[in-house]
Amino acid sequence: MTSPDNILLHLEPSHERQIRRIFAELETRGFPRQNQTPHITLTFAAQMSSAVQQEAQKILPPLIPATLRRAGVVVFGTKRKQTVAWLLEADEELERAARRLSALNPDGRGERWTPHLTMGLCLPRETVPDYIRALDEVTSPHFRQLTAHRAALWQPRLEKLTVFAERVSPEAE
Repeated sequence: MTSPDNILLHLEPSHERQIRRIFAELETRGFPRQNQTPHITLTFAAQMSSAVQQEAQKILPPLIPATLRRAGVVVFGTKRKQTVAWLLEADEELERAARRLSALNPDGRGERWTPHLTMGLCLPRETVPDYIRALDEVTSPHFRQLTAHRAALWQPRLEKLTVFAERVSPEAE
């Protein structure tokens, strides 16, 4: 099965490096390797409609860079493999934009968006409590905010990234 198209936010380089260091530390503690590029999904579909792409091109550029705040940990999944993520809070403008894109998306979930950053993908259910505990131990309590510097459409089946907006601050590098 091919991964779906995603309209997503990529983190500024320094924040992405911090996340990858956390992934590496968790792996040294015996947890599964996390290979995903850290990102925040706004909406996804098997094939993203042109109407959603056009709206994203229009409404996302003024919102970048976007600051999101860590608000807790959430576990997704009801079966044997589960996902651990940081629950995020976004400002109202970004929240409205994400909900608008989801509502326009025929494969979307209506006007709903749960902003999160996946920190542990496909974890065996029995390891989730230990993973959350280790995640807390290896994450600096000062790492409370994330900055998204790019909004884009990722189409894995085409291996194509369409950037809607990108702003990198000099200190982000």
